[in-house]
Amino acid sequence: MDLSVTIGGATFPNPIMAASGTFGYAREMENVLDLKRLGAIVPKTITLHRRKGNLPPRTAETPAGLLNSIGLDNDGVDAFLADHIPYLAEIGVPIVVSIAGKTVEEFAELARRLDGRAGVTALELNVSCPNVSGGVDFGADAGMCRRVVRAVRGKTGLPIFVKLTPNVTDIVSIGLAAEDAGADALTAINTCLGMAVDWRRRVPRLGNVVGGLSGPAIKPVALRAVYQLKGAVSIPVIGVGGIATVDDCMEFFVVGASAVQVGTASFYRPTAVIDILERLPEAVRTLGAETLSGIVGTIRIPAGLRESRGSRVAADMSRWRKRREDG
Repeated sequence: MDLSVTIGGATFPNPIMAASGTFGYAREMENVLDLKRLGAIVPKTITLHRRKGNLPPRTAETPAGLLNSIGLDNDGVDAFLADHIPYLAEIGVPIVVSIAGKTVEEFAELARRLDGRAGVTALELNVSCPNVSGGVDFGADAGMCRRVVRAVRGKTGLPIFVKLTPNVTDIVSIGLAAEDAGADALTAINTCLGMAVDWRRRVPRLGNVVGGLSGPAIKPVALRAVYQLKGAVSIPVIGVGGIATVDDCMEFFVVGASAVQVGTASFYRPTAVIDILERLPEAVRTLGAETLSGIVGTIRIPAGLRESRGSRVAADMSRWRKRREDG
């Protein structure tokens, strides 16, 4: 079965990607699974300059999830280009580089530095990290998201994926803003802002107090976001959040995801991406299809609810367009 997907002009051999922040720079996983089988690898987010990250503890387990407050710890774009992209380019699978900036200008400069680099297939704009200042800010306001995407679009011809935050009341307006500014796809979602407490000591379990919740607990939120976005935008949506099995993937595909990213599951079952890929053809055939595109967005919604959903999406689009016209 041909599982390849095309997003923003880039072709991916299959729709199963390793999510940013959960797969390191791939080198850490080379002795665990065959990296060449992946649809794409999204290495951990890089920034223009080196970041030390947040104070420890940086992770805390929760029921059905994981809280993290890593704080985009990385050595900066120069180290990435010197130490990591040469290795990543040799793997032979698409590499989607996740970037984050404190300012619009930093996002644009990162895009410029990565444009045309061998091994870089696409960029994923991390405008949704809840653990750093200047992170989720760009993804929580349609105007700011539009400025970032437009600035990046002006510096690169690479496909642009915009990773959205669930920590907003209207994710559709943010997605529409990203699309209008030149995004080729939306990635939904990043982590949900959360907190864990040691009540006996009366202290937070994270050094940063709050962090991003990932894992199975956030899958319903991610599914809702993908479903809403698919009904409003004309660009592909990449689903991420709580995916651990082929059944999880299929849920995302039928609500509208063109591809998916596996994140937290890689921590406790590093072969999850391969396990899912091996079972995917049979799952697609279960729905009577011979291509992945034949099942994307095919969820069956009763007519009355379809009309209600259409009205809500139309209202979202109307509100966003008015804000755009108002500046």
